[in-house]
Amino acid sequence: MSKISWRQVLPFALAAFFVVGSLSNIFAPGSIYEEYLKWGYPRWFHFVTGSLELAAAILLLRAPSRLLGSVLGCSVMFAALATVIIHSEYGHAVPPLVVATLSLVVGWTSLRKQMMSMGHPA
Repeated sequence: MSKISWRQVLPFALAAFFVVGSLSNIFAPGSIYEEYLKWGYPRWFHFVTGSLELAAAILLLRAPSRLLGSVLGCSVMFAALATVIIHSEYGHAVPPLVVATLSLVVGWTSLRKQMMSMGHPA
């Protein structure tokens, strides 16, 4: 029986989160669309967010691009976090904070793995 570690599962779980998020933003039901407008973003901005989340998901799926995917995903989540904090919607701050933190963990483990494969001490 093979043993699967959290380091193997976490990038795929994050990718799944970003796929769901991207679809929610790209096809933006009225409530999501209205939130973007309420926050002062242009009418088309939900497409940008959804596209960036989809790109992060794709990059997270393969080890060579995982570091870049985690940086992109973390950036999108920090932007979401800043948006809800600026608009005093603190209850909405927890999910982007958690996902940003998990993205940092994936990025850190990916960076360490890349450095070790190049012969640098971890």
